[in-house]
Amino acid sequence: MSDKLLPLSLCLIGNRPVDAPVAYHAGRYYSTGQFANAVESWTGKLQAQPFLRYALYTEDAYPFAVLLFALLHAGKQIWIPGNNRPGTAEQLAKDCQLLGDWHIGERFDCCLDVTNSPTQSLSPLNPLDSRLVIFTSGSTGQAKPIAKCLHQFQLEIDTLEKNWGEQLGDAAALATVSHQHIYGLLFRVLWPLSAGRCFHSQAYINPEALVNAIQHGPAYWIASPAHLKRLDQASPWDGIAGLKAVFSSGGALPGNAAERILNESGQAVIEVYGSSETGGIAWRRQDEAWTLFSGMALSHIDGNWLLHSPYLQAEQGFQLDDQITLHDDGRFMLHGRSDRIVKVEEKRLSLAELEQRLMAEPWIEDAHALVITNHRDVVAAVVVLSQQGLEQLAIQGRNRLIRQLRRTLEQWFEPVVLPRKWLFVNTMPLTTQGKIEHHLLKILLDFDGRKLPQTLNFNMTHEGVRLDLKVPEDLLYFPDHFADYPILPGVVQLAWVEHFGKLFFVIDKPFSQMEVVKFTQVIQPGDQLTLTLDWNPATGKLYFNFSSERGAHSSGRMVYEGK
Repeated sequence: MSDKLLPLSLCLIGNRPVDAPVAYHAGRYYSTGQFANAVESWTGKLQAQPFLRYALYTEDAYPFAVLLFALLHAGKQIWIPGNNRPGTAEQLAKDCQLLGDWHIGERFDCCLDVTNSPTQSLSPLNPLDSRLVIFTSGSTGQAKPIAKCLHQFQLEIDTLEKNWGEQLGDAAALATVSHQHIYGLLFRVLWPLSAGRCFHSQAYINPEALVNAIQHGPAYWIASPAHLKRLDQASPWDGIAGLKAVFSSGGALPGNAAERILNESGQAVIEVYGSSETGGIAWRRQDEAWTLFSGMALSHIDGNWLLHSPYLQAEQGFQLDDQITLHDDGRFMLHGRSDRIVKVEEKRLSLAELEQRLMAEPWIEDAHALVITNHRDVVAAVVVLSQQGLEQLAIQGRNRLIRQLRRTLEQWFEPVVLPRKWLFVNTMPLTTQGKIEHHLLKILLDFDGRKLPQTLNFNMTHEGVRLDLKVPEDLLYFPDHFADYPILPGVVQLAWVEHFGKLFFVIDKPFSQMEVVKFTQVIQPGDQLTLTLDWNPATGKLYFNFSSERGAHSSGRMVYEGK
């Protein structure tokens, strides 16, 4: 590392040794001189092209850095999307020239090894030109462009270096996150370039690969909570212990994960809180409270939290979408987002956009997306099918229809954020205030498969509800009833009736008795059932019927009366 930071506007023409390593890419190191030659060569090529705006996407960080600075020196505007999905490419191609790895499975030939002497020298960049546009999900459902200039990134780099530059020394930057998002762009590419540290071009898919890639000298890890939460007893703790630092951003790291890492490796993870719009806001290390970076301030006006940041031009402050508790010492606690932007495996997703993409399909009349949090966060989709969609459901079946919907969404979204849970309904369940009944949906989608069936569809009417259910094959009740011929006990069927009855109806009286209960046909693992429930509040009776393609399985009524 150099004694002081080199501004990004001068990082191609500054006084750095030409043989100093800039990046490790494709099994070899590239030096400062090679980096400058490649940028100069590409600058000439790009200046000869008539296009003014480019959408830049590459799988590896070093080709990205070469093309990024070549575009800047060529006077072009650069749009940096979060993915290279076909739908994203099609949309961007209307306004931009695509540059980089846009054909999935094929790599763009970046021509990094320049043998000819450059025909021109590079001039300093204007750090105030807003030539970078980063895309992030907007609360309206459309991808939101955010203009950035090098000066804003440089201010962030100055802050990061002031906080951790001495700790990192000349360590190399290795990452398991993408440089196509602001966190990876800043920590993997721009900060190392300004500080004179080498960065690894490849994003390592797991900590084992990352630790194995450390060849010479110290290194630090740019990670996300998704990667850090998965560390277990078999993880390469000795290698992690030898890192200069472990950074995490993109979401809050659970306290138990941070504690495990500290206990196993001695690493106190440095978490950074921020967004594409604001840049870095605060940091923490083995603590629940966040500390604002130097120059930051928070104010609370008209129920909204405003951020005052030297990185932003907003004099009145930037309104945050997070719920915050501010402590007397200036630190603060986060309590989740107040809008409909979520993080799934640290990938930012607009639930509103996902819903809009689904409703653009002729098969879908209405859609609602939500996140189910359990061992891991997964996206769920609740869908009202149109008449055409109902016809396709009858023709294709549920699983094939879902696969087709997922293929459509793949044009716009990365696989990790696609819905993994699906629920087809005839109408969105609403509260008495006319809002979507999230409590009901979450219980149906986040079921305990050891005790309850999977809800595939439900149809609500004024008289009652009809649910299509699938019986899990690994229910707790099957081994004991019976090992060689497992069947669903009658008492479990009645428990399911009460479970779903109290979900859909207001049953506020205690159970009294059962009437005319009949068990006519056994239910076995994997069966698909229809459960029909009708509630009569005047008599306190819940009528039920389990059936399938084979006919009736059980029926009767449960009576609720008394105080």
